[in-house]
Amino acid sequence: MPLVNAKEMLTKAKAGHYAVGQFNINNLEWTKSILLTAQELNSPVILGVSEGAGKYMCGYKTVVGMVNGMLEELNITVPVALHLDHGSYEGAKKCIEAGFSSIMFDGSHYPIEENIEKTKELVATCNKLGLSLEAEVGAIGGEEDGVVGMGECADPKECKMVADLGVTMLAAGIGNIHGKYPANWKGLSFETLDAIQQLTGEMPLVLHGGTGIPADMIKKAISLGVSKINVNTECQLAFAAATRKYIEEGKDLEGKGFDPRKLLAPGAEAIKATVKEKMELFGSVNKA
Repeated sequence: MPLVNAKEMLTKAKAGHYAVGQFNINNLEWTKSILLTAQELNSPVILGVSEGAGKYMCGYKTVVGMVNGMLEELNITVPVALHLDHGSYEGAKKCIEAGFSSIMFDGSHYPIEENIEKTKELVATCNKLGLSLEAEVGAIGGEEDGVVGMGECADPKECKMVADLGVTMLAAGIGNIHGKYPANWKGLSFETLDAIQQLTGEMPLVLHGGTGIPADMIKKAISLGVSKINVNTECQLAFAAATRKYIEEGKDLEGKGFDPRKLLAPGAEAIKATVKEKMELFGSVNKA
């Protein structure tokens, strides 16, 4: 099945009160593990690519080629969207040219007028090409140079202004954070989320920083209109822990245990287990 944009899968998720997972990919093992798990669970899936990961994987055309090749060779029949994650304006244009099926333009750091202007232009381009577009209002927190931002809550009125431009989905800051959550995290602002949904109606909402948010908060967020949840750090931690265990147990020194196919296999299996757990929590199993 060729790549699809995320519109149909997210519209169905919003109506059905479940969420589709966006799992970020970093290499071949990551991509293969996520696609095989989605197929096994009959779940739609969104493969997220940050600009940094795109660069690491040699560029966006390489990523598109790898994903398209896997869809064919692995006989993937569930809906798969290839999505730029937290894209700059320039990055969005490059991914559109490379063949991505979905784009996120993160204009949240611009003044709202400039965010609207740039988003509006990308809406026109994506509509013409049949791509889905995600916009962002309000900052998603996270750690940078040792400073932890707690995540700025979006202004519901600004969310409506951006939603009205015709974007497919909207990421709104509701106290969520990228990476690990600090011990003093106050939790998600459901009051903000509720106010945003009331103003944006049928618009699928996106929750970034899905790693470490308690299951009950995830379920409540879904009940308040969140239809797409992003997961990255959790897969990275699972991959690292499984790889560490393999090496600490000396398995890389047994026979041809140093072969990268053997060395990376436990990490790939750990990603599959993490993705399965998340898809079950999000409610997307058998929704393909």
